[in-house]
Amino acid sequence: MEHVELFFKSIFIDNMVFATFLGMCSYLAVSKKVSTAVGLGAAVIFVLAITVPLNWLLDQYILQPGALSWIGPEFAEYDLSFLSFIMFIATIATMVQLVEIVVEKFSPSLYNSLGIFLPLIAVNCAILGGSLFMQSREIATLGLALNYGIGSGIGWFLAILAIAAIREKIRYSSVPPALRGLGITFIITGLMAIGFMSFGGMLTGGDEEAAKEEKTVQIESVEDSKEDKIVANNIKVNE
Repeated sequence: MEHVELFFKSIFIDNMVFATFLGMCSYLAVSKKVSTAVGLGAAVIFVLAITVPLNWLLDQYILQPGALSWIGPEFAEYDLSFLSFIMFIATIATMVQLVEIVVEKFSPSLYNSLGIFLPLIAVNCAILGGSLFMQSREIATLGLALNYGIGSGIGWFLAILAIAAIREKIRYSSVPPALRGLGITFIITGLMAIGFMSFGGMLTGGDEEAAKEEKTVQIESVEDSKEDKIVANNIKVNE
């Protein structure tokens, strides 16, 4: 259940684009065609799915205070957390280079259409944000880290795919001249962000019901204790 909750939460509730507005540069620049958006979105999913678990391992066994205790007790006092940004970016840059080589080899047309934005995945704040959110939210296991990476990538993929499909349709619409281009794109992005905010109730309804049930149980226990005290007092009086 924890994996399912984290997966859907990272896609819809904590969407990289609509909730935190990360990766907006590539989102706006490469969303003019659906085919290009699909290629970049798939690359982002792949990079997030690899880098988030790798950075989780780095954080757990190297960077956290006391993480080096597995080497020996004399290393337990070392704290390398100040290297988090450097190590995370190095991992991301390595994987982006691998993606660039694979795309250039197997799909030269997609490589040419993505242009400079493919190597710029290395500095895409959505990619680094996935690793930093993983670290700040203290994701417990490697499996959850992989789940979070894939879910965050799918969320970014859905965002850029949706805006690309809408922008292709807008070409044939009569948009006011003052809003053509990025203007109408920002408006649509804001409206979609509001729509995605409605998913916030997906995983909170159960918590509210559980809280209400717990509160009801507490009230009943208090009433029972009062009744027990009254009965005890009556017994004492009768004695």
